[in-house]
Amino acid sequence: MTSNSWADFRTAEPDFADTVRQRFEKYKHHVLATIRKDGSPRVTGLEVEFRLDEPFLGMMPNSRKALDLLRDPRFAVHANPGPDAEMADGDARISGRAVEVTDPAVLARFIDEVVPPQPFHLFRLELTEVMYTGIEGGDTLVIRVWRPGKPLRSFRRGNDEATLAEIS
Repeated sequence: MTSNSWADFRTAEPDFADTVRQRFEKYKHHVLATIRKDGSPRVTGLEVEFRLDEPFLGMMPNSRKALDLLRDPRFAVHANPGPDAEMADGDARISGRAVEVTDPAVLARFIDEVVPPQPFHLFRLELTEVMYTGIEGGDTLVIRVWRPGKPLRSFRRGNDEATLAEIS
């Protein structure tokens, strides 16, 4: 069975995991996409907390996004793009399944580190994809994609290229 935790991602691709984490930690607020009851997308803001060596999503009880995840755990969270239109900091996204944390010991450790408003929902992330897009050399778009059980893939496209090319 392929594992899909942040720890597994970090073990498989430590430099890439650090890049993505740093990108999320650059700004406090990010954008979460969930699936509404009718199947349409919901996009809302939230904070991503990297604690206990993994990313967590905390939410107010019975918030729409929490109810979405309790019903259908699929999500994508996009790092705040920041004020830079040139993408100097790159662009990061984590996708997967959010699993509610109910273990009292984990909740207590999280509360000790973060001290969130109570009560709250806490979700740990099971990864299906981690993606980072950046500009290198001033004009080359580089996309890196990691999926559990697969090697890191990188693609590039320069201003003079019509399609993405996989970097070997």
